[in-house]
Amino acid sequence: MTALDTPIQFVKGVGPRVAEKLKEKNILVVEDLLYHLPFRYEDRLNPRSLNELVPGEMASVIAEVRGTILLRTKRMPIFEMTVGQGPVSMKCMWFHGTYLKDKFQPGQMLALYGKVEPSRSRAGNFKMIQPQIEILPGADAPEETLLEVGRIVPVYESLGGAQLSSRWLRRVIYRLLEDLGGTLPETVPAELCKRMQLPSRIEALRQVHFPPAGTGLRLLQAAATPAHQRLIFEELFFLELGLELKRRRMRERIGPALIADGRVREALKRVLPFHPTTAQKKVLAEIVHDLRQPTPMRRLLQGDVGSGKTIVALQAAFIAIENGHQAALMAPTEILATQHYLAARRLLERSQRQPPYNVVLLTGSLDEDRKRANRGRIARGEADLVIGTHALIEEKVEFANLGLVVVDEQHRFGVMQRFRLMKKPNTAEPHVLVMTATPIPRTLALTLYGDLDVSVLDELPPGRTPIVTRRIVDERAEEVWGFLRKQVAAGHQGYIVYPVIEGSKDDQPELDFAHDPEPDEVSPGNAKEKTVARKSKAKTGALFNEKPALKSAVAMYEELRATHLAGLRLGLLHGRLRAEEKEIVMRRFQRGELDVLVATTVIEVGVDVPNATVMVIEHAERFGLAQLHQLRGRVGRGKARSYCILMTGGPPLRVSPQAEERLDAMVRTQNGFELAELDLTLRGPGEFFGTRQAGLPDFRVANLLRDRKMLELARMEATRFVESGEKELSRASVEIVWAHLRAHWQRHYGLVEAG
Repeated sequence: MTALDTPIQFVKGVGPRVAEKLKEKNILVVEDLLYHLPFRYEDRLNPRSLNELVPGEMASVIAEVRGTILLRTKRMPIFEMTVGQGPVSMKCMWFHGTYLKDKFQPGQMLALYGKVEPSRSRAGNFKMIQPQIEILPGADAPEETLLEVGRIVPVYESLGGAQLSSRWLRRVIYRLLEDLGGTLPETVPAELCKRMQLPSRIEALRQVHFPPAGTGLRLLQAAATPAHQRLIFEELFFLELGLELKRRRMRERIGPALIADGRVREALKRVLPFHPTTAQKKVLAEIVHDLRQPTPMRRLLQGDVGSGKTIVALQAAFIAIENGHQAALMAPTEILATQHYLAARRLLERSQRQPPYNVVLLTGSLDEDRKRANRGRIARGEADLVIGTHALIEEKVEFANLGLVVVDEQHRFGVMQRFRLMKKPNTAEPHVLVMTATPIPRTLALTLYGDLDVSVLDELPPGRTPIVTRRIVDERAEEVWGFLRKQVAAGHQGYIVYPVIEGSKDDQPELDFAHDPEPDEVSPGNAKEKTVARKSKAKTGALFNEKPALKSAVAMYEELRATHLAGLRLGLLHGRLRAEEKEIVMRRFQRGELDVLVATTVIEVGVDVPNATVMVIEHAERFGLAQLHQLRGRVGRGKARSYCILMTGGPPLRVSPQAEERLDAMVRTQNGFELAELDLTLRGPGEFFGTRQAGLPDFRVANLLRDRKMLELARMEATRFVESGEKELSRASVEIVWAHLRAHWQRHYGLVEAG
């Protein structure tokens, strides 16, 4: 009998060659394949009749191929197919569909899934544009027929071409479930399943892959059946259980207990440049409470753009320094690190302490002599506050007495990088404060940063005025440049941001575009077809000039300097400049020696120029929502009224529905948490958080956006299990849980936290 840990190559129908392809998808053993769940379902038990279709609905149809034709239009090749049921017909169309030319024969039976649209053609009253399609087996394949028609049919994401198609997966998974028999090693205690009314593991897998007759299609599509809920709970329960253990282990570690008495508080008041907001006071109180404990603080500080996170972090560093410890602040870019360094020096000079606080900068672009000297000061304990980039985690850097680590813009560092700074040799376990200007809903923050307590700065400092945000089409560019000139004439400065440095975006991986599907994008059934479609589309697009090249920072810098903004002092900043070149340009802009900074998204994080009042973003439809919000946050930092102008390309450049939603949200609100919720909804958790390097585990079943309530429940049950599992459950049930966690944690969840 097949076991869950059987290597996938020994499964019937797989073999070594297919196993290598599956390995690329992280499917190594039988259990991995069983947890490759359907991403949607088709009702082939009661498929829609062609004469029952309703325009606008998504429908499953089983019909016979009547005829096909490839139309070569001026703009693109279009593949048309007529399908029918008895006397009723329907037309199906695929743009750039050359790859489908010889795929279908008259008389073949097809399963089609797509949006029904009205049609005036002779082929019927309805049509489907680029439907999902699957050729059904003939009558000589009885087992396949059993899995393909006359039931609710699972549809899987292809694992690599036609060989690993949805149909292949149905066959292999059906046989696997048959071979496993009626039982499967359990993971969740039977007592817990009974209390939550969840099915057994084997029943859940059977019903998710091959739903019994009568299962509601809407429940299946929403992953809301009891079977889905069981598998979702299982995955989230073990995630939260592992995180709960990490939190408890953290409380057992020894950290420096820092004093924040009257003397320290008075010293803090001397360096503060303004009265803190209520939110800043609350967050600082939470941090001080943690610093006083003999266990290391692990806290996430969330704050919208401009909410004053840095001043709170510097206050925490000040407390550590006043207690005789060193503090370190790691920033993702040299520009931001230098900015923090200058701000910290200005702040600490206000104390007028003798001898003065020693603030040291350590970045990759410093010359070797200065780096060596600074490393020596750090190692001897002469540096009170060390600010730098990735250079801080080099092996050569050793701290004498590190008491606090601050990591700015955590999402731009890997978890392992934060961990390496926490574990610097020759130091005790320091307190850690992680900051992010990317607002994350609390429930999800507790998962992404499972070892961290969460503090939120939800109030802007006094004197900040709302930023006026407007959308303007490219044709009105002359008005924008005129407005920018007026702002410069009034003594202010501005930014102009472009999505690419120069030429094509293909060779510029540093840029984070919003990848929206085109209105006519092909979505055929396997990866090979998608590749062919993309190549066909790229070729015809170039031939007929469907999509003009994007404006680039380098080209527009030269054009604006010679025409619309002639006479103004312009600077250029982008990711291909050397670190010292970036530094020079940014310093000149900060000192007011430049009127306008033409840049790419290299300025997205942390650039603070209070005199800048205008942010112009060209091709704004090409940026993600978080990126737009961060860029807007570069202005509005002084007392003068500030403006963000979102310029979008007019025809023939089209703005996708997703981009429209992003741009409308930017105009509607400046609330970063509201925008983050929308961004999460639009992009989904995986894209929102970035890669696993950012700390998000690969979920096989759960969806952090859809399953937030289940996540809360799993967190509560995991805490209950750790606290009272031994009392409430049988010894066998408890051991099952620990055994599964030990076997699966590192592989499925291990990068959530490194230690």
